[in-house]
Amino acid sequence: MNSMYALETKNLTRRYGKLTAVDNLNLQIPAGSLFGLIGPNGAGKTTTMRMLAGLLDPSEGEILLHGESTRSSGSRFRHELGYMPDFFGVYEDMLVWEYLDFFARCYNIPSAQRDTLTSELLDLVDLADKRDAYVEALSRGMRQRLCLAHALVHDPKVLLLDEPASGLDPRARVEMRELLRELGSMGKTVIVSSHILAELSELCDSVGIIERGQLVASGPINQITTQAQLHGQKQGKLLRIQTISEISSTQELLSQMPNVMNAIENEGAIEIEFDGDAEATAQLLAQIVNQGILVTSFGEVSSDLEDIFMRVTVGNQAEGEL
Repeated sequence: MNSMYALETKNLTRRYGKLTAVDNLNLQIPAGSLFGLIGPNGAGKTTTMRMLAGLLDPSEGEILLHGESTRSSGSRFRHELGYMPDFFGVYEDMLVWEYLDFFARCYNIPSAQRDTLTSELLDLVDLADKRDAYVEALSRGMRQRLCLAHALVHDPKVLLLDEPASGLDPRARVEMRELLRELGSMGKTVIVSSHILAELSELCDSVGIIERGQLVASGPINQITTQAQLHGQKQGKLLRIQTISEISSTQELLSQMPNVMNAIENEGAIEIEFDGDAEATAQLLAQIVNQGILVTSFGEVSSDLEDIFMRVTVGNQAEGEL
């Protein structure tokens, strides 16, 4: 069955006794997308990823892979998924190539193909020069890339990566991010769970935000920015004004202008919460200039992923990840 969605969940629910970890989750992840799953600790991200990978059975609901229920397709759907948990154990006394060869055997890949496959995967994750090194000699970043190669051994269409950059240094995180972009360019659907929101905003074309097991926002980042504004306390848009005029008097003057809800100083500029439309924004700028304020820059501040996250996640964060 063909579908525009690589993965879709319908009322996906998981309970642990009286605790509901995932509550009627409805995700729609387009094929070929780079999708970020984010939420506070205890939101249910890891539980969701494990259900998508087939490692946990849902208490209720279903998962569709390319439009087909994973229950009806049996174990076949696992061959279309690659899963990398947040902690991936490795066999340290193996050579790097042996490690990948072992898992290729587990997927019944013929011996004639395994050597070529191993070389191609090591090239992809930039570990070709470590082919004959022992796994125990690899840095944490190299091990993460090796584990990603492991998840790619059977050439899955969909990759589930739970905190792939966890514990990595800045250089290793950049390398991992570039690798995920390359996988996206190869047409694979990549689903990433992460707390590193700045990197997700650079990497992903769409995100899903969950809190207390429920989906509170999902879709392209520019689309959920609007949802976040409606969900949170802030309304309208945020404008940033740079001026060489005196800051405090300018701030006081701006706070009295139409459609300005608040004006604050932030890092040498003035940011105002503004609930007017495009015409009102143009009129505001004209008023500022007419008042003799020397403006060096004026524009709308785009909400980043951290701002969206803070707006749509509310309440106390539970301790520990479910």
